[in-house]
Amino acid sequence: MTTRRKFIKKTALGSAGMALAGSAMAMPASSYNRIIGANDRLNVAIAGLGRRYGAFVESIARKESNVHLSYLCDVMEHQRTNALERFRKSIDYNPKLENDIRKVIADSEVDVLINATPDHWHAPGSIMALKAGKHVYVEKPCSHDMNENELLVAAAKKYDKVVQMGNQQRSSDHTIEVIKMIHDGAIGKPYKGLAFYENGRGEVPVQKKAPVPQGLDWELFQGPAPRRDYTSETWNYNWHWYGWDYGTAEAGNNGTHELDIARWALQVDYPRHASVRAFKRQFKNDGWEMYDSMEATFDFADDKVIQWDGKSRNGYNTYRAGRGRGTIIYGTEGTVFVDRSKYEMTDRKGKIVKEGSGGGNEAGTALGGGGDMSTTHVINFFNTIRGKDKLQAPIDDAAISMAMVHYANMAYRSGKNFDVNEKNGQVSDRHAKKYWKRTYEKGWEPTL
Repeated sequence: MTTRRKFIKKTALGSAGMALAGSAMAMPASSYNRIIGANDRLNVAIAGLGRRYGAFVESIARKESNVHLSYLCDVMEHQRTNALERFRKSIDYNPKLENDIRKVIADSEVDVLINATPDHWHAPGSIMALKAGKHVYVEKPCSHDMNENELLVAAAKKYDKVVQMGNQQRSSDHTIEVIKMIHDGAIGKPYKGLAFYENGRGEVPVQKKAPVPQGLDWELFQGPAPRRDYTSETWNYNWHWYGWDYGTAEAGNNGTHELDIARWALQVDYPRHASVRAFKRQFKNDGWEMYDSMEATFDFADDKVIQWDGKSRNGYNTYRAGRGRGTIIYGTEGTVFVDRSKYEMTDRKGKIVKEGSGGGNEAGTALGGGGDMSTTHVINFFNTIRGKDKLQAPIDDAAISMAMVHYANMAYRSGKNFDVNEKNGQVSDRHAKKYWKRTYEKGWEPTL
């Protein structure tokens, strides 16, 4: 990588630079931009072109980012071609299309992997990329279980690369503002965080053995997961709910975001105890194989607590009319409500004393990705690689928030509440410990 950049720099300052001096006006802007600042350019690959890749279009296309989109990678052919068509509206060149993430990672010219694959690929794919010398932006959840959580943090440290998780509200201006006020004592001592998510997801089909859809590389979709025959509806979004080989249920799919904000506000790390009540409440006979309703409680030192109320298929607004998700922080002298677009601070009597708005366009509970927070979060990642900024969600901190998701799923799957070592996050309960690590297809287990 150093040799390549030195070569590009010498070329830009040497003969190419001389040519530019006499003919820059005659060159296409795209050619000019590929020479100027080339030594600072980041070659980026995106793996996973489902509903989240739109979150990266603006940050990659903007001139100031000085990045080159080298690859669009996905196991489904039409997702590659669809993503290419969308990016063509914002960039004036064609990235390579690839279905195999391993080939992308093997390309020494790639500096950055944006990993937006399904959950079961997040940590294994990111660790592969780190071992190959890439910086990684990994979508939430950054890991499938606690074992992967630890491996990913260790890999980032071992290979000395920048790794940011896609908990993009960390880069929201209004959220940063109100969290600072909380830390400065605006609501007294914060003692409780309530994270909630409410959605009206519908019935999902019962899985049935079916032909592999045209254009899908089912072998690569499964990747680290144990092999099985293809079942209908699996490769697309419903893999979230079809068992534990691929998804992390709603806690991992969405709870990650609000739980992270609650932990940030309360300035806590690992809890002392995790307790959960979770059930499948809606459409009892459909293909949904996990809980769709969960209430989880995490007890911390100093009498602090974080609660998660996740309702996947009952969209009743329990806490805020018209707000399907958000975080409420209770303090001794007041309370704060914050979501992706605004915050409200009230005193102990419930009177609003301060409001703030991000004025943003980040999606709440609607499917799809993209928005100003995501763009800012990715730009923060790019700038940190260049040494011009500091990560908003470094992986060692993001993984601690991620642990609450894993504890919740472990408690649900084991049917046991359990204590946690608040110093290192370890669990000794033998029932819960069974779910510390998942099963891998032989030869696919991530290693450092």
